[in-house]
Amino acid sequence: MANFTKSWQAEVGINHVPAYQVSGRPYATGNINASSTTSVTFPYVTRWFQVINKSPTPLKVGFSELGVDGTNYFTVNGSGSAGYGVSEPLEIKVSQLWLSGGNGVDVVAGLTTIPTQRTETSSGASWSGSAGVG
Repeated sequence: MANFTKSWQAEVGINHVPAYQVSGRPYATGNINASSTTSVTFPYVTRWFQVINKSPTPLKVGFSELGVDGTNYFTVNGSGSAGYGVSEPLEIKVSQLWLSGGNGVDVVAGLTTIPTQRTETSSGASWSGSAGVG
């Protein structure tokens, strides 16, 4: 007899498609001081996230501390007369975001039911050590 875990007993993992097909659980945190590099750790893996920068300075957003302090990040514009700097909603599965360069940052996300431990590598959480992440 084959030695395998029956599908109805298997734990939900990072490639569990149904977890991404349903709407995400709401998550929001606000007024983050990212004037020095800081992280947001999600309680579950994200289905999507969005970053709002209320600071007048551009904000660096990355998927690891090494990435945001190096060259593997994207930028959310600072706020101005046209309103806050806002990223597009990004459909990316992460357990952490790293922020640097702004004060008064909000993060909203839709969460899956996947435990954050599912994105850990030997270098740390949320894809640290992966190509393009840092």
